[in-house]
Amino acid sequence: MSENNNGQKNSPQRMKRGGPQHGPGAMLAGGEKARDFKNTMRKLTKHLSVYKFSMLIVLIFAIASAAFTIVGPKILGNVTTELFNGLVKKISGTGDIDFNYIEKVILILVGLYVLSTLFSYIQGWIMSNVAMKVSYSFRKEISEKINRIPLKYFDNTNQGEVLSRVTNDVDTLSQTLNQSLGQIITSVTTVIGVLIMMLTISWQLTLVAIIVLPISGVLIMAIVKRSQVYFKQQQDYLGHVNGHVEEMYGGHVVMKAFNGEKESVEKFEGLNEQLYGVAWKAQFLTSIMMPLMQFVGNLGYVAVSIFGGYLAAKRTIEVGDIQAFIQYVRQFTQPIAQIANISNILQQTAASAERVFEFLEVEEEVAENTNAVILDKVEGKVDFKNVHFGYNEDKIIINNFSASIKPGQRVAIVGPTGAGKTTIVKLLMRFYDVNSGAILVDGHEITEYTRNGLRSMFGMVLQDTWLYNATIMENIRYGKLDATEEEVIAATKAAHADSFIHTLPDGYNMMLNEEASNVSQGQKQLLTIARAFLADPKILILDEATSSVDTRTEVQIQRAMDNLMKNRTSFIIAHRLSTIRDADIILVMDNGDIIEQGSHNELLSKGGFYANLYNSQFENSEAS
Repeated sequence: MSENNNGQKNSPQRMKRGGPQHGPGAMLAGGEKARDFKNTMRKLTKHLSVYKFSMLIVLIFAIASAAFTIVGPKILGNVTTELFNGLVKKISGTGDIDFNYIEKVILILVGLYVLSTLFSYIQGWIMSNVAMKVSYSFRKEISEKINRIPLKYFDNTNQGEVLSRVTNDVDTLSQTLNQSLGQIITSVTTVIGVLIMMLTISWQLTLVAIIVLPISGVLIMAIVKRSQVYFKQQQDYLGHVNGHVEEMYGGHVVMKAFNGEKESVEKFEGLNEQLYGVAWKAQFLTSIMMPLMQFVGNLGYVAVSIFGGYLAAKRTIEVGDIQAFIQYVRQFTQPIAQIANISNILQQTAASAERVFEFLEVEEEVAENTNAVILDKVEGKVDFKNVHFGYNEDKIIINNFSASIKPGQRVAIVGPTGAGKTTIVKLLMRFYDVNSGAILVDGHEITEYTRNGLRSMFGMVLQDTWLYNATIMENIRYGKLDATEEEVIAATKAAHADSFIHTLPDGYNMMLNEEASNVSQGQKQLLTIARAFLADPKILILDEATSSVDTRTEVQIQRAMDNLMKNRTSFIIAHRLSTIRDADIILVMDNGDIIEQGSHNELLSKGGFYANLYNSQFENSEAS
């Protein structure tokens, strides 16, 4: 992978397989409730405060829409009363039905309902706009956060878990804002407005109607208390499933090569079964909320009908008022059921919001230096001074590492697996900070530069080539985003990649697939070298850049790298010691220490660790 300014990307094959990890980025344990509902909702409210003007308009329009709907039954009740009284007069011969009055009232009623619908549409449109902006804002913050989180977080968190927070959790928040917030306002307004209208008709009937509220409240609290646990588990298990699918898809070649299909499917089925179990319980509890509320509401509806008939018989209230009150009872119980249902959705929203905020609050990298050094010209001098480092502070793997590299020198770092070679590169690029000691570039500690400024001095070509789903031209241009086509072509010629590109369908405009499997491994490596040429860094890092290709391709890549290393300070990590004979300095590492250093011939003449390592490679090749 050739890279400039953009850090490092782990290949799917190097990701840890299995379930959720237990480091700083591990998921909340399954079954755990949202730890702080109130604090989470407070943070979410603060996040929404940016759109307070739009929210205010939504509030006003939702209240207005509900108010126009609430007035309707009272007006319709007057029509019913007029019809009833008119019929009585007509039968008794004392009068007739006043159809002019009824026509005027119905026209007013139609106008009110039209206004209610219009206001509801406007508030829904504004709320959808706010919901999309909030989703955009959260995803933007998460994307920016990813670039500020230290790599150790991703060492302990699988990709699917991060993706789940970017997609599923943010989508849940968006859907709640889009569908439920306006409904909450409308429902609350309806409950209050209907209660007032019922009191204006009959306080006795109102008392009968609200008797059902304590029953509803007890049911709501019982269901919400249980459902919140399952909604939290649902979001967590969804992250498990996403993580497994992401890893298996990314490493499907390895999985198939080791006949891991059965194990992969069994693990997926286990995770999917867990997700199904909690999702079913969460959705079941949500689904029974509305029927229960409707059942309780119907009990109140029956009680009001019986008692209302009794009052009408006594002429305590008008017939039209009974009809209006019965409509209000229906309007009263329906929003209560909706609020109960939405309260359950809010629990799921709180669980999702908590996961999003947890990610946004993950400890970030050490802050940038406010007085950062900016070099007019990079020379390429690198010094390591008594560097100590461990991925875990209690387990140091780099011990008192010191070395001085002059501008333009080729430095090879060799040693057995686990000696700390790649770790040195990660420290040099400041993917991790040293525990003690210092690394200097051109006389300044790397902490004195901004991370972008430091990494812009480097170009990387790694064993794991990283190409993305775009054209060959765009992949090479990744090294310098504003490069012209002529500059890209010049870089590919220097990397000996231009000739094979012309043999491909569509040449530079050929689209690479997501795995870049429609070009060979050697071709991918040449493309990453071309990307490094285009970036034109002063310091190069070549990490096992030829280890996964055949000998003929290795010669071609080696020729391209020789061109690339001219007049540049270069760090070469290689297991094939035959590829680093021409290095100016060879640093031999073992267990985090430099145990030998010198040129190839000097180290061979010493007959030490390097000589044994070098000779063993040729003995093995002869034996094979």
